[in-house]
Amino acid sequence: MFERLPVALAAGLLAALWVAVSGQLSWVTWVGFLGCSAYFAQGELSPRGVISTWATTLSGVLWAWLILHGAEVLTMGYSAAILTGIVTAFMCLQASKRLLAFIPGTFLGCCAMFALNGDFIAVLPPLLVGAVMGYAMSLLSGLLARYMPVAVTE
Repeated sequence: MFERLPVALAAGLLAALWVAVSGQLSWVTWVGFLGCSAYFAQGELSPRGVISTWATTLSGVLWAWLILHGAEVLTMGYSAAILTGIVTAFMCLQASKRLLAFIPGTFLGCCAMFALNGDFIAVLPPLLVGAVMGYAMSLLSGLLARYMPVAVTE
């Protein structure tokens, strides 16, 4: 249990800070946590991981925009369903490019955009900053682990 203490402290501190800051900026707090979660889930805990997270989540935002606005233009029945099927296939196909290989990040960005009814302003800032928050958590937990004495009793 104690070996997780640096991670727990870093995550708790930065999560609290995020809630305070996002509230002051009137940003949607949970979208930042999506960005942070995507950063950790993609596995590359480095600046390169932030870029990968940004690339995949932002591509998802753009794919969702395409579905939302395409369905408005195409007024035929089931246009949203047809577009969703086609776009979902492309969301998976884009993963053949290394930068866009983390498919769950693409779906997280897409879901955030759908949940906020296509509002770019509500989605983009917290999603981008959330990935940076994940990187900050990984740096802070590493720093704390280096300087905290850990007593492991087993």
